[in-house]
Amino acid sequence: MSEAWRQLGDPRAGGILLIGDHASAHVPDDVDLGIDPALLANHIAIDIGVAEVAALLVDSGAVDAAILGGVSRLVVDLNREEDAPGVLPIASDGHAVPGNALNDAARAARLARFFRPYHDHIAATVAAHRPAMILSLHSFTPALSAHPDQPRPWHVGVLYNEDDRLVAGAIAALEDEGLLVGDQQPYSGKALNATMNRHAEANNIPYIGIEMRQDLVGDAAGQALFAERLSRMCRKAALNIGA
Repeated sequence: MSEAWRQLGDPRAGGILLIGDHASAHVPDDVDLGIDPALLANHIAIDIGVAEVAALLVDSGAVDAAILGGVSRLVVDLNREEDAPGVLPIASDGHAVPGNALNDAARAARLARFFRPYHDHIAATVAAHRPAMILSLHSFTPALSAHPDQPRPWHVGVLYNEDDRLVAGAIAALEDEGLLVGDQQPYSGKALNATMNRHAEANNIPYIGIEMRQDLVGDAAGQALFAERLSRMCRKAALNIGA
């Protein structure tokens, strides 16, 4: 284990690997973001419900292993390119993050401490136990504070970039669950797909990005229900790709 990531389960060659970039709200004691600590329970700090749903999927055997980010997305956004301005966000949904206004040396140290070990571990895991499928798990807020006039009605979003091999099956499986599914919603995977571009598309591994609406996975009952839905989706996808 590492402060940059934690792993659940045991990866298996030919199995299913779950990646949760934003599964933690942890801020190390020696990192001062300069924000109200109450914001660490907010969607700007963590993808609510992801860690719990991931654990249920591993415990049930629906996925073999999960690699989850070990720190808040406000410490470092692991689903960005390393040189992207937003990798150390100075603001999120109208909230300033003054502690991320770093000089070049401090920025480099933050990336070396958290960003690179996380992605190095994913790369090593994929190389040693090449999965048949990667599930990228995120969650989204029903509306952004900065744009309350733009509601996000979808129950779940399916995101992807160039590799769309699993898209049609995933959408059909989720619609069979009675869910309102957003295809490339609430935003497009063609614009924001850094982790999957790096570890799935670059390795020609089929994958699917799933965005769960946070109000549906904010408690144990909702998390259990979504885990069951995603378990069935993964089972159908695995049949299609021979996992």
